[in-house]
Amino acid sequence: MPGIVIVGAQWGDEGKGKITDLLAEQADAVVRFQGGNNAGHTIVRDGEEWKLHLIPSGILYPGKCCVIGNGVVIDPKVLIGELDALRARRVDVGGLRISANAHLIMPYHVLLDTAGEVKLGKLSIGTTRRGIGPCYADKALRLGIRVQDLLDEKILRQKIYAALEPKRQLLRPYEKDPILDLHTMVEEYRGLGHRLEPFIADTPPIIWDALDRNCLVVFEGAQGTLLDIDHGTYPFVTSSNPVAGSATIGSGVGPKDIDEVWGVAKAYATRVGAGPFPTELEDDLGELLRERGGEVGTTTGRPRRCGWLDLVALRYAARLNSMTALAVTKLDVLSGIDPLRVCTRYRHPDGAIFDEFPYHQSIIHSVEPEYEELPGFEGDIGECRHEKNLPAEARNYLEAISDHLGVPVRLVGVGPGRDQVIWMGKEAEPRLRAAA
Repeated sequence: MPGIVIVGAQWGDEGKGKITDLLAEQADAVVRFQGGNNAGHTIVRDGEEWKLHLIPSGILYPGKCCVIGNGVVIDPKVLIGELDALRARRVDVGGLRISANAHLIMPYHVLLDTAGEVKLGKLSIGTTRRGIGPCYADKALRLGIRVQDLLDEKILRQKIYAALEPKRQLLRPYEKDPILDLHTMVEEYRGLGHRLEPFIADTPPIIWDALDRNCLVVFEGAQGTLLDIDHGTYPFVTSSNPVAGSATIGSGVGPKDIDEVWGVAKAYATRVGAGPFPTELEDDLGELLRERGGEVGTTTGRPRRCGWLDLVALRYAARLNSMTALAVTKLDVLSGIDPLRVCTRYRHPDGAIFDEFPYHQSIIHSVEPEYEELPGFEGDIGECRHEKNLPAEARNYLEAISDHLGVPVRLVGVGPGRDQVIWMGKEAEPRLRAAA
């Protein structure tokens, strides 16, 4: 199994970092293929909490090859801060490699992102204001600054000047801000480039070599399927493609290099920021899920909206990603809640029924969920390490999810620790099972 993609199957924050961390122990390379520091992965290991934003989760294994692919947008200040923080905790970061073709988030991107959200007011889409969207926009406009440009002062100066020119009008409120001074920016970013230079590489051949040697390569996605810019709840989406197909483009491999796609979903649903959320619970139960699950954004610190599991949306994600397996996280959060509800279809106010995720944005904003009820389970399941140890009702809940999606549940999280997992069924790959 040389190539396995890990994607979020909901609106992000599903616990992909933990799953990637488990698989990374057996992997030869871990590749982050899209998004930026608008994402955040939290890993709990031996009682210690690690929060990563740009660096792949495999960095916690000494010497592991960790690649930031060309599809990622990088704020070099954030990346250097993350490297310094890891070094301060005695983590070996020597295995990190950064694609020379990845694009850079510049100071003007952050200013434009913030100004855009403020201007929209109540119509804002809830971005993290990290400059992600404007950076991807410049990439499409061929005005982007790439990692390799940090290593050539002349090119860097020319490209920053070219990128700033069409933005003069939009940046007029900030024209006296010293961070937008061309000379200052060039000097600062040349310095950042010197610090990152040991990690900058032509990354696709590194990945090709691992694949050719039949090594395990884990491709790590950020955000979630329903935030995909093409297939998500547009415009309340991210600025990249978090789906599995993007792993090939964002890392420089071909479709045949992907052997498995694992989707990660919580046992319930959450969303950060604005946008439709049919199964949202705006009551005491929603607050209970938020409190129990520690539902606060890793990157933003914003409280997450919580709701029942949405199987309509999850089935849509399974199809979009050609999902071969599902990892269900935070099953323990549902303990003591009875009954458990899962959304199996939507009903529109005009009476129309939707068994599939509707394509039109006005429909998804106005539908009501129709639920099936399942018996809840009791007790602390955090110490369970085998499927047979779970309460029958918990097993039935997982089976109902799997049956509805037509995708096997391969891994279940029963607590925040990396050891608090259950490998499910005989189909669980022994090589991967050993990672637990």
